[in-house]
Amino acid sequence: MTFDLAIVGLGYVGLPLCLRFAKVGCQVLGLDIDQQKVEAISAGRSYIHHISPNTISEQVAAKNLTASTDFSMVRQCKAVVLCVPTPLGKNREPDISYILKTGEAIAPHLERGTLVVLESTTYPGTTDEDLRRVLEIGSGFTAGIDFHLAFSPEREDPGNPESKVEDIPKVVGGFTPECLEKAIALYSRAIHRIVPVSSCRVAEATKLLENIFRSVNIALVNELKIVYGAMGIDVWEVIEAAKTKPFGYMPFYPGPGLGGHCIPIDPFYLTWKAREFGQSTRFIELAGEINTSMPDWVVQNLFQALNEKSKSIRGSKILVLGAAYKANVDDMRESPSLVLMDKLSSHGAEISYFDPYVPVIPLTRAHPQWSGLRSIAWNQENVSEFDACLISTAHANVNYQELADWSTLIIDTRNAMKSIRCHPNQVWKA
Repeated sequence: MTFDLAIVGLGYVGLPLCLRFAKVGCQVLGLDIDQQKVEAISAGRSYIHHISPNTISEQVAAKNLTASTDFSMVRQCKAVVLCVPTPLGKNREPDISYILKTGEAIAPHLERGTLVVLESTTYPGTTDEDLRRVLEIGSGFTAGIDFHLAFSPEREDPGNPESKVEDIPKVVGGFTPECLEKAIALYSRAIHRIVPVSSCRVAEATKLLENIFRSVNIALVNELKIVYGAMGIDVWEVIEAAKTKPFGYMPFYPGPGLGGHCIPIDPFYLTWKAREFGQSTRFIELAGEINTSMPDWVVQNLFQALNEKSKSIRGSKILVLGAAYKANVDDMRESPSLVLMDKLSSHGAEISYFDPYVPVIPLTRAHPQWSGLRSIAWNQENVSEFDACLISTAHANVNYQELADWSTLIIDTRNAMKSIRCHPNQVWKA
């Protein structure tokens, strides 16, 4: 059997892309080293909350989607799309090992004329230098002559039901003009609008700009939250008023820290690469410092709130509301909730959490100690036992009026309680 494309990495980016290409009639091979994901897809089960099992089972039944751990099947594919993680190391250095290992795994099985596209967010030069090198060494082929190479950054908006893969414009950069043509032809089968750029590096830089823009603006409102708070001004009310301006302003919102696979990570890919060219990225690094300091600011507010009730953080029972990094998703990657749980636990607090999307905290690289912890059941008996509830992620399906009725102290980092009937001094905005 010949596949139109293989998609390597069946996570939050790769699986929706598989389903979109399958839906338009392409023969799609989904590859992953995780046997459980492969078995789930083959059985028509979903492991991502916002993806319906029926969506998967329909494409598997139609034989448009096949999942496997066998990377040798790449030889049966006309194109290979890489959607693998690009985390940061302990010292905020880029970790492109997943890209390189995937390149090494597929290289021996490339056929002449195959298109390889990288979608993982990374620094400019990864595709045409690092990935190209391992592909050429492993295959014996030359990029741009024997096989085609391109970069097309993923653009996902988890938790937004209006966001559909086919409607999000696709930026594409090729190693050569012919590589670009092949990539455009591939994505045009599934995506409505293709945005070609002059090179892989421009496409890589585009993705970084998008997320640096968000990081910097979130840092701005995080800083203003602290400044305006000291003045007795509610930054959330200020933002609501400011966004009535129909030009020259875009609303961003503060929070307890940054989460997800993009904003906390991507800017530092550029800061690292910029040093190679003797350039400093002071603005980006300052934004990073502000955003990473927000959990400490939230914790200090919690300390103060407890103190005013003559309670110490040590021995207090704290309920963290929301474990996912973003509202209405089950994604735990880089979640600030885990950072908050670490910090509160280190001060002697007893930590529990509630999240309707995350019944059990999965194993994470940075916070393995919380792996296996289960969400409490949502009821008055359980919730009323806590000395304080810290709203870290404001899921829409949580009953916040019940929270107000059952809790004595609420630390709200998301403005979730703004329209809720509460007791005086019950809610602290942090």
